[in-house]
Amino acid sequence: MSPPSEADVPELKLDSSRGSLDIVKSDSKQFDNAFPNPEKEAVHVNEASSELDEGEVKIIEKAEDVAIEILSSEDHPDLSVFTFRTVFLGVGLSAFGSVLATIYTFKPQNASVSQLFSLIIAYVLGTTMSSMSSLAPTKQDPVIPTKGYWRYLNPGPFNIKEHTAIVIMASTASSVAVGMEIIAALDLFYDIKLNAAVAIFQIFASQMIGYGIAGVLRTLLVYPTYAFYPTYISVVNLLQSLHYGGALNHKRRRYFWMVFGAIFFWEWIPQYPFPLLTAISLICIIDNGRGTFVRNLFGAGSSNEGIGLLSFSTSWTLITQGSPLVWPLQTQVNSYLGMLIGYIVLTTTYYANTFDARSLVFMSTSLFGSDGGTYNQSAILTPDNTLNKTALEAVGLPRYTSTYAISMMCYNFSFGAAIVHVLLWHWADLKTAFGGLRILRGTNDIDDPHYLEMKKYREVPQWWYILLFVVALGVGIGCSYTTGKALLPWWSILLFTALSSLLAVCLGFIMATTGFSIEIKNPIQLLAAAVMYVNLYGNSTAYQTLAMLQDLKLGQYTKLPPRATFASQMAGSIIGAIFNYTMMISIVNANRAVLLDPLGTRVWSGWIIQGYNSSSVALGALGKELFIFGKPYYLVAFAIFIGFAFPVPFWLAHRYARPGSRVARAARYINTPIVALYAGYLPYSVNGQWWSCFVIGFAAQWWARSRRPVWFKKYNYLTSAALDGGSQVILFILSFAVFGASGNAVAFPNWWGNPANLSVDRCALTDG
Repeated sequence: MSPPSEADVPELKLDSSRGSLDIVKSDSKQFDNAFPNPEKEAVHVNEASSELDEGEVKIIEKAEDVAIEILSSEDHPDLSVFTFRTVFLGVGLSAFGSVLATIYTFKPQNASVSQLFSLIIAYVLGTTMSSMSSLAPTKQDPVIPTKGYWRYLNPGPFNIKEHTAIVIMASTASSVAVGMEIIAALDLFYDIKLNAAVAIFQIFASQMIGYGIAGVLRTLLVYPTYAFYPTYISVVNLLQSLHYGGALNHKRRRYFWMVFGAIFFWEWIPQYPFPLLTAISLICIIDNGRGTFVRNLFGAGSSNEGIGLLSFSTSWTLITQGSPLVWPLQTQVNSYLGMLIGYIVLTTTYYANTFDARSLVFMSTSLFGSDGGTYNQSAILTPDNTLNKTALEAVGLPRYTSTYAISMMCYNFSFGAAIVHVLLWHWADLKTAFGGLRILRGTNDIDDPHYLEMKKYREVPQWWYILLFVVALGVGIGCSYTTGKALLPWWSILLFTALSSLLAVCLGFIMATTGFSIEIKNPIQLLAAAVMYVNLYGNSTAYQTLAMLQDLKLGQYTKLPPRATFASQMAGSIIGAIFNYTMMISIVNANRAVLLDPLGTRVWSGWIIQGYNSSSVALGALGKELFIFGKPYYLVAFAIFIGFAFPVPFWLAHRYARPGSRVARAARYINTPIVALYAGYLPYSVNGQWWSCFVIGFAAQWWARSRRPVWFKKYNYLTSAALDGGSQVILFILSFAVFGASGNAVAFPNWWGNPANLSVDRCALTDG
C-alpha cells in the first residue's frame, strides 16, 4: 500500500509568530462557502520545535497535558464536512469495520478493531478520490467532476473534518459487538434464535441508550481538559499530521508510512509461518512441553495455555492490547503491579488446591462437572431455562477453574473499588457537574482550549439525547417481549439501565483520565441473579456510553461540528447493527462445534461467548447454590463489597500525609481499580505480550518522555498509530486468506517454529 501523493496535502508556509496551525488565504478571495478551493489553500505552522535540542523542550509532566502540548487546538470552520466522499467511505468502512469486529469476537486472541485501521483506509481512499480530477487527460474532463453541482462529489482536498466523520461512523459501527455477543450466546447455548429484525433493533437500541447517556454527560466527561482519553491522542495526532502540510508534517507523514510498511511486512511472520514469535519463552523452549508447572506459569502462546511469566512477543497485534505507547505511565505501572500480584496469587491458589483446583485444567472460562468434563447445563435447566432442582441433585453443582474464580473475584474487587475511587478522588468534579443540575444546562467555566474553539458551532441540545434515550429504551423493552416469554421483564430493563447510567459516570472518569476500561459484566450479572440478557442493559449500555464519550471527544479534538458528530454516530450505529448480526450468524452456523469447545482452536474460539454462558448459569440459575455465604464461591460475590474498601487507605494516606511527601505522592499514584482488575487479567486466551508491553511502555512513557521530549512529542503517538494500522491491515488480510474467515483455513506446514505436537511456544504437548 503506497502513501498518497504529497500534492494532495495543502501547501504549508512557515510562520514563526504562531504556535499552532492556521489556514490562511493565498490571495484576497474568500473561500467558496463550505467548499474550499484546493489551489488557494495554504497552512501556516510553527516548526521551531523541530530545531530545538532535547534540553530546551518542556517535558510533559501531567498526563492530561499531552492533549495541549501535542495536539493543535486550531480550527478551520470553512472546511466542508458532509460530502459524497464522507457518505460513500463512511458507509463502506462502517460495514467493513463491523464485519471485522465480529470476526475478532470469535478469535482466540483478545483483539479489537482499532480506529486507526479505519482512519488509514479512509485516508488512502479519500485522498485518491480527491486527486482523481488531476488524473484526467484534461482538466475539462476530470474523472470525478469538481465544478457546479458536481462539486459535492469532489469538493477539493480530502480534509480532516470529512476524515473524522468517516472514522466516527466506522468506529461506532465496530463497537456494537457486546449486544451481538449476548445474542450469539443465546443461540449457541440456549437455542434461542431471535428474529433477525428483532436482533438488529435490539443491538441498535442498546447502543442508542448508551448514546443518550453519553450526551447528557458531556459537561463532565467530554468538555474538560482532564477528560483527555489517552488512547485517542495517537488518533488525533495522526489526523493532524496527515492533513496539515509543511516540512515538519511532511517528515511525520514519511515516518508514519515507513513504520506502517515495516510492521505490515513483519506482522504476517509471527501470525502465520513463525507463531513461536508471538510468545518467546526460553524456559518453555528448554522444557519443550515436559512439565505442567512450566506450562501453567510460563506458557502463553496458545489459548488458555498459561499466564506467560517472562514470555515476550514480537507480534504488535498482541502487544497493542497493553497500549504501551499511549497509556500514561501511571496506568501502566498500576497494571503491571496488578499482574505481579496475579502471577503469585493465581499460581499459589492452584497448587494449594484452592477450590479443589488440581482436579481441573489450569485455565478455562467454561463450567466443569464433578468428573472434570464440561458441565451438562442443559440437564439442570427446564425448557424455559429455569433451574430444575431435582436434576441438579443428580448432576451436581458446576465448578470453576481456580484461576477463573480468582479472576472473577478480582474483577468484582475492581468494580467496587472503581465506585469508591471516583467518589473519593473526583468528588469536587462530581459536585460541580451535578450541583443544581448544571450538567443539563451546560457551563461556561470550562477553559479547555479545544472546547473553547468548538463554541462557534451549534451544539446538540440536551433534549435530543434525552429523547433518543427514551425512544431507544422503549424499543429495547418491546424487543424483549418477542419470544413468547419476556427475555427480561420491563422493570428489570429500567432498573439495570438506571444502574448502568450511574456506573457510566464512575467508569467514564477512569476511562477519560487513565485510558483504562473497567470490566463490569460479571458484577452486573451477579447483582441481577438472572440470565445473561441483563448484560444488554447493565453491561452493554455502560460500555456503549464509554465508546460514545470517546467519539464525542474525538469530534472536539478535531473541531467537527457537534451535530455532524451526532449524525455520524447515528449512521454508524444503524449500519453496524445490521452487519454485526449478519456476520455473527454466518460464523456461528459454520463453526458451532468449535465455539462450544472449551479450548477452541488456534483459528476460532468461543471463549468470550462461553464467559457469558458460564456467568449466566452459575451467577443466575445457580446463584443461591454457589454464591451466598457458606457456599463454594461466596467470596466471588462478596468481593464487590470488599472492593469498596480498597481505595480508602490510599486516599487517607494522601490526605493526611505531609503534602508533597513520598507517602502522599505514592498514595495518589496507586489506582486500586486498575491494580485489582489486572491481578485477575491473565487467565484468558493468550498471554505472550505483557512483558514486551512492560519494556516498550517504560521505554516510551518514561525514558522517551523524560529524556527525549522532542522525539516523544513528534513521533511517539504517531508510532503507535502506524504500528496499530499496519498490523490490523495485515491481520484482516490473513483472516480471510488463511485463518478461515472466508470459510476455509489454510494451515502453514509444521516446522520447529510452528510445531505439530506442541503449542506455538513449545510449552505444552498437544494432540497434533
